[in-house]
Amino acid sequence: MSLPLPRSGYTLPVFACAGAIAALRWLYDSTARSQVSLNLLQPEQQVQIPIEQVAGLRPGQALAITRSDPGDNLDLTRQTPLWVLVEWAAAEQSEAISITGGEGVGIDRNRGEQAAIYTYAQQLLRSNLGQWLQPQDRIQVTIILPEGRALAERTSNAAFGVVEGLSLLGTSGIAQPLSAPQQLEVFRAELQQKAAQQSNLVFCLGENGLDIAARLGIPAQVLIKTANWLGPLLVEAGSQEITSILLLGYHGKLIKLAGGIFHTHHHLADARQEIITAHAANIGLPQRHVQSLFTSPTMEAALQFLSTLDAQGKTQWVESIYGAVTAQIDRRSQTYIRNHCDRTVQIGSALFNRDRHLFAISPTGIKLLEQFCQPNPD
Repeated sequence: MSLPLPRSGYTLPVFACAGAIAALRWLYDSTARSQVSLNLLQPEQQVQIPIEQVAGLRPGQALAITRSDPGDNLDLTRQTPLWVLVEWAAAEQSEAISITGGEGVGIDRNRGEQAAIYTYAQQLLRSNLGQWLQPQDRIQVTIILPEGRALAERTSNAAFGVVEGLSLLGTSGIAQPLSAPQQLEVFRAELQQKAAQQSNLVFCLGENGLDIAARLGIPAQVLIKTANWLGPLLVEAGSQEITSILLLGYHGKLIKLAGGIFHTHHHLADARQEIITAHAANIGLPQRHVQSLFTSPTMEAALQFLSTLDAQGKTQWVESIYGAVTAQIDRRSQTYIRNHCDRTVQIGSALFNRDRHLFAISPTGIKLLEQFCQPNPD
C-alpha cells in the first residue's frame, strides 16, 4: 500500500504578505478579516491564508498576525507568529510600498546590512498589495518575527552572512515537505527514473547545490536533489546499479557523512564540530588550535579559523584537513552502500563554502567533475 503524498504548506513570505494585506485593508475599512486571498505568483495560484488577529493601533496604523504553516515538514518555523505593521507614509515617499524588516528579521551582511527580505518576498508583497492600494496612497510595511532571533540560533543562517534573525527566502510560495517521510518516496521515484537512463549521478543536498551544478555546466538529467535523505538514496542508487555518484553540497552538511551520519537533518544528529576537530587532531593541528576549532560556533567559523591560520603561518591546514574529510566522506559512503545492498559504487565529494565556492574536492570528486562538466560534443 502506497503512502499518501506529504502535505505541502507555504513559505514565510506568503504569511508575511497575507498579514500585510489584512492590515492594509483594515486601514481602508476597519474590518478584521479571518482570512485573505493572495496570488502566490510562483506558482501562479490564488490561495486563502488564515489571519489570526488584526487591529488598528492608532490612526493610520494597523497590525495583523499570521502563523507559519510549512506543511508536513520538519521545519522550525512551524506555528511561529508573523506580525506585519502597515501604516500610511508621507506622500513624498518615492515608492508606493516601502518594505522593511523589524525585530526577528535577519540582517544580510553580504548586502550592506539590508534586511533579509529577498526578491520573491519583495515581488509577492508589492504585487498583492498593489491590488488594494489606492493610486494616491503610500504605505510603510514592517515585518516582525517575534521568535525570529531565537529561532535563527538553530539555523545555519549566520554561516551565509544572515544574522539577528530569520530570512524571508525562497523562489516559490509552496513549502515542499522535503523532510517528511513520504517525500523520500518521491525522491526515490525520481532517482529510479533517472537511473534508467544514466549510470552516473550527482547528488545535491539543496537548492544551492543545484544552482552550483547548473553554473558548472552539469546536465540536469544527472542531478538528484536529496534534501537530508542521503543514506536511503545512496542505497537506492546502489540497488539501481549506478556506477558513480558525485556528492555536491555545503561543507557544513556533507561533513556529517565523514562521521557516519547519513540523515543530515539537525533534528536527528549533529556532530560536525567533533568530526572536524577529530580530523584536525589526526592531521597534527597543534592542540591549542584544536581547542579553538572545537569551540567554533559554526562550521563556517571553523573554516574561517583554519583559513586565517593558513594566511598567518603560510600553512595548508584547510587543504590537509578537508582533504582528509572528503576522503572519509567517500569511504564512508561507499561502505554504507556496500553494507546495505552489497554493491560497489564509486563516490566522489565536492564541498562549497558560504560564498558558494568549491574549496575541497576529493580526488575521485575531481575526476567525476571533469566527466560531468565535459562540453557537449553537439
